[in-house]
Amino acid sequence: MPAPEQGPRAFTAIVNPAAGDSASASSLITLARLLREAGADVAVEYSRGLGHAHDVARAAAGTGRVVLGVGGDGMVGCVGGALAGLDTGKDGAGKGAVFGIVPAGRGNDFARQLGVPSDPEELAKLLLEGEPRAVDAIEANGTPVLGSVYAGVDAVANDNANNTRLLRGSAAYYVGALRAIISWRPADYLITVDGESFARKGYTVVAANSGYYGFGKHIAPDARVDDGLLDVVLIRSAPKKLFFSVMRELEDGSHVRRPEVEVMRGREVRIELTGPPGRTLPYGADGELPGVLPVTARVMPGALRVLAP
Repeated sequence: MPAPEQGPRAFTAIVNPAAGDSASASSLITLARLLREAGADVAVEYSRGLGHAHDVARAAAGTGRVVLGVGGDGMVGCVGGALAGLDTGKDGAGKGAVFGIVPAGRGNDFARQLGVPSDPEELAKLLLEGEPRAVDAIEANGTPVLGSVYAGVDAVANDNANNTRLLRGSAAYYVGALRAIISWRPADYLITVDGESFARKGYTVVAANSGYYGFGKHIAPDARVDDGLLDVVLIRSAPKKLFFSVMRELEDGSHVRRPEVEVMRGREVRIELTGPPGRTLPYGADGELPGVLPVTARVMPGALRVLAP
């Protein structure tokens, strides 16, 4: 609990107004009222884009405010990534920024991994009284992200969903995923984990800090956000009928028992595409698509102080 002489915490909430069909803005109303009733100062900033959210987050943290990422995994990853490794000198010399999550998107996968409640009263109590917990982040081609970096049919599905105009939300993702799987050709990967390289052919490679991605899929059930390691999950080539079975098993994490699924661990993971010739493949991070392969993901141990159980 904050020291009594410090008084209630001051918060800057950065909102993605488009997340969850505008659920972000509406869900913040009750939470902000509860925080203010407890004496907290709450400022609200509506994001004009990820770059704007990044800059607002760092500026607020620099004045010692707790920064809240309000939205889905894209906004949470952007705001948390902006604060990862940031030493503000506030709240005690040498300590970094303090981050809070208000899960208000469709996936909320990083919040799920941390056990952050969505109920406004429970969340308000956590934000007002909780002690910051050090968790890992990922540096992906130089950009800090939180949950996972992935390259394969999942990133293509993500791209399809982003380009679908007639559907929104989970429906867009499911249709995008179906299109991606039906048209998928096995990709030739070179995966390097802590200097050891593996040539594999498959559907996807995921370097996971958080166990969840893609709207609650438990892709890496043994991943922990505070162990200084990334869980690398590879789904190898298999008949598409079998792949659909693997997709169903992602709900509870039982897919890792299949011989077509390989799990490795390491501190640095590089994912390259070696074939078929002329092919490019996007990679995803926290629900966004920053670029195409290759990507190097490095764990950032304890880089983020987050208010979580």
